[in-house]
Amino acid sequence: MTDLAAWAPHSGLIGAYLHVPFCTKRCGYCSFNTAPDSPGAVARFLPALLGEMDLVARAPWAGDVGLRSVFLGGGTPSLLPAEAMAEILDRLRERFGIEAGAEITVECNPESVSLERLSGYRRAGVTRISLGVQSLDDRILPTLDRLHTAAQAREAFDAARAAGFENVSVDLIYGLPALDLPTWETTVKGVLGWQPDHLSAYALTLDEGSLWQATASAGRAVGRRGAGAPPSEVSEAPIVLPQEETVTAQYTRITQLAAETGFEHYEISNYAKPGHRSAHNQIYWHAEEYLGLGPGACGFLGDVRYGNVKPVERYGAMVACGEPPVGTHETLTPRQRMAERLILGLRLGDGVPAEWLDERAALGPARLKATLAAWLERGLLVERKGRVCLTEAGFLLSDALFIELL
Repeated sequence: MTDLAAWAPHSGLIGAYLHVPFCTKRCGYCSFNTAPDSPGAVARFLPALLGEMDLVARAPWAGDVGLRSVFLGGGTPSLLPAEAMAEILDRLRERFGIEAGAEITVECNPESVSLERLSGYRRAGVTRISLGVQSLDDRILPTLDRLHTAAQAREAFDAARAAGFENVSVDLIYGLPALDLPTWETTVKGVLGWQPDHLSAYALTLDEGSLWQATASAGRAVGRRGAGAPPSEVSEAPIVLPQEETVTAQYTRITQLAAETGFEHYEISNYAKPGHRSAHNQIYWHAEEYLGLGPGACGFLGDVRYGNVKPVERYGAMVACGEPPVGTHETLTPRQRMAERLILGLRLGDGVPAEWLDERAALGPARLKATLAAWLERGLLVERKGRVCLTEAGFLLSDALFIELL
């Protein structure tokens, strides 16, 4: 049995990530832990999630910590009725305490929300909505297995505002098959015209665990069809990602448009209006501590990084038996901690203290010192006020540097 008692956090204020795995339809590019939204699935899941909170709250350190942020991700957390959302947040308050003014975010798919549901979330204490729009092109959305249209995405955004949310984020994806630069620019300008408070834009990758990656690895074509088209009209076409130059151009364009609209590019994939950086995600990027609750959720407590079991039924059975549903865990070494805080910190526009890089370079091979010097000389890294940051050009090449820092 997992010994939660030994995983005492170093900090008295931590985050909490709750994974709600259910989806009406699994998107082909998605590699997250998901489960079908079958009849009664959410109702059966809720007691297990609440039960896991109770189990964690029995750890001797639990009474000494509070939550400074809460993030419900998935899956599609917006499939939860408002009453279930209220029950989840109430249990978190009872077991751990949520700090006054804490950011409480719920990921939402446009087709799964309404003004009534979002108003219920607001009453339950949710403070921030993250809307999974991905594209505003009705030709592209069906190829991504998205169930909403561009019009429905706008309606969902407007409903969030009408429900009283003053902090609304929008997610987009670039580097998509068949996505050219003009179409991408139209989507970005359209979303910025809504005046969101935060914008996330991720380059498509065929990650392990996604349907597209599995299909590509097997050398098979992927069936594509528009919404409502009969099976006979399925177009068997392989997933063909755009050229690197196209992806780079799309990344560059959103950074330009976001800056022109008053957004700060505060993390490689994230842009915010002043005062609207994602408080919860900054916990990850600063390599700080957070609970992981729900099937497949990951957490980081003390020096231990862990992940819950993924199958929903197994997760529920373990909780019902009074066993923490942890599937994997690893105690990080000081060297691993150093590498993580560097890599995650360099994703941020604020960068990291210069001495952190000096410390890592002193422990690494001579080529690491040479690499860092070359990046500074080329303007990929800059040092200012005792901190070292990646430039916009450096963000584009950051993976190469991160490998060196491991």
